[in-house]
Amino acid sequence: MATTYKPSYTASATITIAPENVASSSTRVAGVESTVVSNISNLYDNCVISGKWTAGTSPTANKQVDIWVYVPLSDDLASTVTYPDVIDGTSSAETMTSENVRNSGLYHAHTIIVDSTSDRVYPVRPFSLIRVCGFMPARWGLFIAHDTAVNSNSTAGNHSWSYVGIQYQGV
Repeated sequence: MATTYKPSYTASATITIAPENVASSSTRVAGVESTVVSNISNLYDNCVISGKWTAGTSPTANKQVDIWVYVPLSDDLASTVTYPDVIDGTSSAETMTSENVRNSGLYHAHTIIVDSTSDRVYPVRPFSLIRVCGFMPARWGLFIAHDTAVNSNSTAGNHSWSYVGIQYQGV
């Protein structure tokens, strides 16, 4: 008899990242990274990520906000972790070496195209980590950068990012 597998969803967990008051970067290489999220003990089969980003005052219309996923280049699941370029696994401002380095080292997850409206909230529809990366990494995080010509909204509560873990269980 074949086993049927059904998804089991966890409670939403906050992703530690501070995208408030982040300066605009014309090439979207300067931005902010999240603290790394570990899947080593949870062993989720997938994660669904969503959030919201809020524009600053008088952004330039039709500019963009990019959400990227970073995954270690090497990870022995103990202590030796090598991240792409300047990514270090801690919530902090970072400037990637170049667009090409960013594009080759990170996974592009989502793009927001902004209006010229101040303080507009942009919801980011849920996306699957497996869809973005092609596999479920042991550790992962977000990198967010924008070229809106103004700093992002400066209120921390106007930005939020979270994920829901999914495990498939036989029934």
